[in-house]
Amino acid sequence: MDEIHEQQSQPLDQEDDNEIITENASFVHGEPPQDANGPPKVDSEVEVLHEKVTKQIIKEGHGQKPSKYSTCFLHYRAWTESTQHKFEDTWNEQRPVELVIGKEKQEMTGLAIGLSSMKSGERALLHVGWELGYGKEGSFSFPNVPPMADIIYEAELIGFDETKEGKARGDMTVEERIGVADRRKMDGNALFKEEKLEEAMQQYEMAIAYMGDDFMFQLFGKYRDMALAVKNPCHLNMAACLIKLKRHEEAIMQCNVVLAEDENNVKALFRRGKARAELGQTDAAREDYLKVRKFAPEDKAVARELRLLAEHDKALYQKQKEIYKGIFGPRPEPKPKRTNWLVLFWQWLLSLFYRLFRHGRYKED
Repeated sequence: MDEIHEQQSQPLDQEDDNEIITENASFVHGEPPQDANGPPKVDSEVEVLHEKVTKQIIKEGHGQKPSKYSTCFLHYRAWTESTQHKFEDTWNEQRPVELVIGKEKQEMTGLAIGLSSMKSGERALLHVGWELGYGKEGSFSFPNVPPMADIIYEAELIGFDETKEGKARGDMTVEERIGVADRRKMDGNALFKEEKLEEAMQQYEMAIAYMGDDFMFQLFGKYRDMALAVKNPCHLNMAACLIKLKRHEEAIMQCNVVLAEDENNVKALFRRGKARAELGQTDAAREDYLKVRKFAPEDKAVARELRLLAEHDKALYQKQKEIYKGIFGPRPEPKPKRTNWLVLFWQWLLSLFYRLFRHGRYKED
């Protein structure tokens, strides 16, 4: 509860050292690439990196390139070139992969050569010969990779750490990993303030990579609290960026990660409410805002969002009312019937004959 009260002391729409509000900023980080029809078609120039490795740039990067023993963080998809069968996709796992150039697994040699030619943020299509991939025997982990299979990678270098000794996350102490992640978070905040938004997003994602589920599962007590104090703000900052990018489903996922650890985190509830409201999930958004108001009753941002929801519901009701009115329309007024004199004359004549007939029968009786 101490953490909750600390959060209450600051309005939700103001900035602090750990979390950045991006409600009035733009964001240019690209969406994860799609692979509906196998590897992407790329028209850029083919660059020969090695006798068995070529590269085509899909999206330009920025900054320097990693050197030997740099710890790289990346996402990639992999297909066998002969069958176009995809056998691995790290984007689905929502966590970057770590690879130390010069200390990679044998089957990743070709991928490492490609990474060493890429800049942070760069996305490229790599063609790797079987000699620098899974070799003559293919893969036991991926049965769909046959022997002597050339590989196609769609890889994105999120960022890298220059470490002369090539120290991987698994070789670091708890304090070292938390410290590196915290520096990444602070670098992301600084880049954001300089409006280098894409680079900031990459720093947050790399910080989260140091705080993976396997690592967090081993932490208890003060070390877990220290790690969460770094990890959760990164998720919240990414959620704020994704909302501005109109990738609301992903923003909700980032908030859910925080709420799994702290169900009363007001900033996670507030931002999830904004994402849900943008998706038209007004009831769920209102539920989140009401939870926030319970812990921050005086916060003006929550009152504003609840007021906007009420106005939205009212406008939607009026719109639906007009639509239904146009479909069914007003109840038609009964039209006065026109008098048909010819029909009335024949009715009178038949009535007269009937009466004369009855009168004659009556006299006979």
